[in-house]
Amino acid sequence: QVQLVESGGGLVQPGGSLRLSCAVSGSIFSIYVMGWYRQAPGKQRDLVAHIYSGGNTNYADSVKGRFTISRDNARNTVYLQMNSLKPEDTAIYYCNRIHNPWGWGQGTQVTVSS
Repeated sequence: QVQLVESGGGLVQPGGSLRLSCAVSGSIFSIYVMGWYRQAPGKQRDLVAHIYSGGNTNYADSVKGRFTISRDNARNTVYLQMNSLKPEDTAIYYCNRIHNPWGWGQGTQVTVSS
């Protein structure tokens, strides 16, 4: 059974930074396109960034230039470096593969507030 464990969230002031990690176990990792999603209260879960097995990346317009997704295939881990955080980035962040997602992990809460 595939397990996704997200970590690294927390409370940060506007303009601050966080680095999220997502460890994947129970499946081949390196061949999949992996993404970071977020879900704010009362809203749908949205894709904010994704990364191909070879390292190419794509970002939602709302985070472009501020967030950087990366992956370590040897460690079965995907990362999200978040800089210049804004209050509207507040959400629970999840990772998953883009195509035919596995079961979702518990996510990690990011709160941006002064």
